[in-house]
Amino acid sequence: MRKPLLALPATLALLAGLSQPAMAFDPAAMTDSEKTAFGIAIRDYLLSHPEVVMEAVQALRDKEYAAQSDRDTQMIASLEDQLFDDGYSWVGGNPEGDVTIVEFMDYRCGYCRQAFSEVEELVASDGNIRLIVKEYPILTEGSTLSSQFAIAAKLIYGDDAYKTLHDALITMRADATPETLVDLANTLGFDGASIATRAQSFEVSDMIGRNHDLARQLQISGTPTFILNGTMQRGYEPLDSMRARVAALRAEG
Repeated sequence: MRKPLLALPATLALLAGLSQPAMAFDPAAMTDSEKTAFGIAIRDYLLSHPEVVMEAVQALRDKEYAAQSDRDTQMIASLEDQLFDDGYSWVGGNPEGDVTIVEFMDYRCGYCRQAFSEVEELVASDGNIRLIVKEYPILTEGSTLSSQFAIAAKLIYGDDAYKTLHDALITMRADATPETLVDLANTLGFDGASIATRAQSFEVSDMIGRNHDLARQLQISGTPTFILNGTMQRGYEPLDSMRARVAALRAEG
């Protein structure tokens, strides 16, 4: 003799988050009519309590975010040398800072431009952050030309010149062309023609290529992307949010 269907009330109660005594529930033992009634009951319950669906969606998102964070941490740990000590990327802020921020950026990226002044403020006001810039041109030909030009300036004139040109490029509104870049460098007191020549060297393209390889390994596909010690922040976040991330890293020790 088939056992009476006792699991439906218990199952619905579980959907509502209520505590019920454990009891057997075997869907395979249900008759067609019981399955139909069960489906109708669940539908009616969810229509009456739509917040349950949203809670389930949020729980799934939280689980996926945690899994992605774990993967990011593992990838960062396996690529520490390329991220934090590649020997060619510009390093600013406090070289001995207790928090290191690596930024993958593109000069023609609107969100990178929006983040620029806020990252500057974060580093300046904090005083204990080490900032590393990864040239990662992905959007336009102007992106690549700008990165090549900035790296070439660093190779010829050093870190201070790179920073000066970097700041000018990230705020430049004109199109980035060979002509406008040379003019910009000349305006800043550099030899734009020499920088343009060096920008076409294998050394420069190799550095950009290595940054692209690193981004692929880290599954980075957009800019800006930030690495904060062992965590990854994909996309722009306002200054207050960045400060909160830094504070959380310090609290974790």
